[in-house]
Amino acid sequence: MIPLLPKGGAILPKYSAPQIYLFMVFMMSLASSTIFTTYSIYYVTELGLSPFQLVLVGTVLEITVLLFEGITGVVADTYSRKLSVIIGVFILGSAFVLEGSIVWMMHPATLLPAFAWLLVSQMLYGIGWTFVSGADTAWIVDELKEDGAGRIFMRSKIFALGASLLGVVCSVGLSLFSSNIPFLAGGAVYFLLGLVLLRHMRETGFIRREREPHSSPVREMGRTWVSGISVLRHQPLLLLLTVVTLFSGAASEGYDRLWQIHLIDEIGFPDAAVPMAVWFGLISAAATLLGMLAVRFAGTLIDLHLERKISAALFLLTCVRMGGILLLAVAPDFTMAIFAVLLLGMVGSVSDPVYTTWLNTKLPSRNRATVLSMISQADALGQIAGGPVVGYIGSRFSIRASLLAAGFMLLPVITLFGKVMRKRGV
Repeated sequence: MIPLLPKGGAILPKYSAPQIYLFMVFMMSLASSTIFTTYSIYYVTELGLSPFQLVLVGTVLEITVLLFEGITGVVADTYSRKLSVIIGVFILGSAFVLEGSIVWMMHPATLLPAFAWLLVSQMLYGIGWTFVSGADTAWIVDELKEDGAGRIFMRSKIFALGASLLGVVCSVGLSLFSSNIPFLAGGAVYFLLGLVLLRHMRETGFIRREREPHSSPVREMGRTWVSGISVLRHQPLLLLLTVVTLFSGAASEGYDRLWQIHLIDEIGFPDAAVPMAVWFGLISAAATLLGMLAVRFAGTLIDLHLERKISAALFLLTCVRMGGILLLAVAPDFTMAIFAVLLLGMVGSVSDPVYTTWLNTKLPSRNRATVLSMISQADALGQIAGGPVVGYIGSRFSIRASLLAAGFMLLPVITLFGKVMRKRGV
């Protein structure tokens, strides 16, 4: 972790861009793991959400992302990636502090019911995330001039997984006192990160777009947006990946929102004497450790400079992901269900840096954050379209049925990757 001040001195040290990026990844992963390791306990036992409400929470989040992602991506490309990241970090902190405070608002005198406050916090979460999403990776790729981008993304994933392990411990320990405290602690970590970035984050690689005479800020943002669309139109592989992201988002919403309640309500835990927070902590810790091993192995196996290798890796990882979701849906017992969850955790750990490296190195600097935001919008649109369907199936039939539906939503993704591989002779 980066110290704020040097020993015995008041002059601020100058940290390199990779150091700042790794610190940012570490802190955001720590906050996220602290919040989300035991979040379902807060949602289900304290706030009393149904499967449909759980997915609706995610749908509101993704609608917010869909609406704001393009705007914030253009801000990052037009004005400043650093500014976009810092604004987003402070908004994220506010969102999670509000979310953790909802349990104290559950009485008739409150202006809004608890579920409404939860939706407000999710909208804040979505806005904050869109300011950070795309801007953070665009910033570090610009600072490195695209040299070593693959290495820094693989290394950052190891940092993220290490922070997640620490976050698991924090989440379980805090949740044993009260299930809302992890949200408050995670929000505080975001605020701390924002303060550090204000003092130490520098932006030297970004070249701000020159404004035309008498051009308004809105018109400048419009020019950036149109140029981003042009990049997608003239690169068929990027356009294809946008479609892949659409279907992948539809599948992920069902799994991400329902796997924990599936374990609570339909699978059950083998030892009822062990608190649920401890069980989820053990599962998250195991998934994180296995993910770290998988990322290290993938880093030596996959050449991130060869496009056909990346295409083959993403195809294989998607097949395994679909199989893992379907296995969880039909798992007859706790052992099989946990095997599926851990397998999916490893797949996600490897897929993220591979996908991020390939995507960022294929994009021009001047449009990078905008195009990344457009692809993120495709993910949000997929989750908006698929989430309510999966949630309705869970409330109408069973959570197992929801997970089966989520798994089969990956079939179009596998088909598209297969076509790409055949065209390129992989």
